[in-house]
Amino acid sequence: MPLPPLPRVELALRQATELFAAELLRPTARGPDWDHFEWDMARAAAVLHGVTPLLAGVLRWHGPSAWEQFIGQQRVHTAARQRRITALLARIDQQARRADIALVPLKGAALHRLGVYTGGERPMADVDLLVAQCDSGRMTQLLLSLGYLDTSVTWKHRVFEPLEHALAAAPKAAASFGEHADGAIKIELHSRIAERLPLNTVDVSETVFPPAPHPGLNCYPSTMALFTHLLLHAAGSMVLRSMRLLQLHDLALLSARMQPDDWQQLLAQRRHPGALWWALPPMELLARYYPESVPAGVLASLRSDCPRRIRTMSRRQTISDVSFAALRIEAFPGIGWSTSTAEKLRYVFNRVLPGRALVDARVADATQQAWAAHNSWAQMSHARRILTWTFGHTPRPQPMHAVRCALQDPADCATPPPPGTDEIRAATRMS
Repeated sequence: MPLPPLPRVELALRQATELFAAELLRPTARGPDWDHFEWDMARAAAVLHGVTPLLAGVLRWHGPSAWEQFIGQQRVHTAARQRRITALLARIDQQARRADIALVPLKGAALHRLGVYTGGERPMADVDLLVAQCDSGRMTQLLLSLGYLDTSVTWKHRVFEPLEHALAAAPKAAASFGEHADGAIKIELHSRIAERLPLNTVDVSETVFPPAPHPGLNCYPSTMALFTHLLLHAAGSMVLRSMRLLQLHDLALLSARMQPDDWQQLLAQRRHPGALWWALPPMELLARYYPESVPAGVLASLRSDCPRRIRTMSRRQTISDVSFAALRIEAFPGIGWSTSTAEKLRYVFNRVLPGRALVDARVADATQQAWAAHNSWAQMSHARRILTWTFGHTPRPQPMHAVRCALQDPADCATPPPPGTDEIRAATRMS
């Protein structure tokens, strides 16, 4: 199917994004009156936002058969994949106890351990683990002994892939659309928790890592610690315009468990005025889409800490603006997060003349990411990218990969579920 004009694609992605956000908060009885193309884009938006299996259990209305089949199968695949992840974490826990290494399973794994989600509701692309810097070498050896290969490194983490996947003859980029039960489970090993917003590094490692951990898998020290990590990760995603509805939903569900003391501990992280400036944009977004989730006093305190320009930007942003529903490549997507003129200038300089780490990351994406396999942008020189920023209207390759998959025949997109999961399929939709 030929690709429709990009403005129409973006409009459809945005309308699906905003509708799904509303349905996750308060499901309605009547579905949208969309045409065939808009339902295709709804599949793309659901995958980009990581909410396909959630929608399968939340929506009270029924869409076309291709839509219903897709979200139902995604729920089944997610549940089967979660069982594999649980088994993998159990193996890691056992070996880490023997090796006297303390670990913290992060984000999705922690939310599942707390019972915030049940099997099949929340997809997990990777397993994220936090280890003390002094134990990172021994932890690398442990993962190698479990059949993983150390395949790449970024300033944030090391990436480990199953040996058979990393050495497979088939291209790594050959991935299915959405979740697949048999997809390789990668591990990202962190020795700190930090984000660059857009250049200044915010580090919350001391908050996230337990003060007295035991060997094996540990929980976050508190609900507030997990919330802080999710909040910082959301801020980093907003800077890159890659935030997902799933991240917002995570924060909303966890905020319901936050007690007054937790909110006070969150605000107490302000060791000096302005220390939590970065927390306001994701909190404003959370309050906009989940109005009862953030105490008014917390928002007021964060607003007083935030630079005026970022505070103004935060008031008008929608989830569509800071996610892959925003299709156009921008030259300086994170410049609005700069806290000073000097930082803006440094950010522009770094975008025009990128450092070696950014170039290496782009090379890794071009070989490892499904969206980059057949996309000219991933292979483009930096000089040509600058020309495209200035004179072109090239769409972002990550969302366009999902768009093209969704425009294929639904049978190609809706991967058959694994055998023996009929009982899960029967429970994927609410009556």
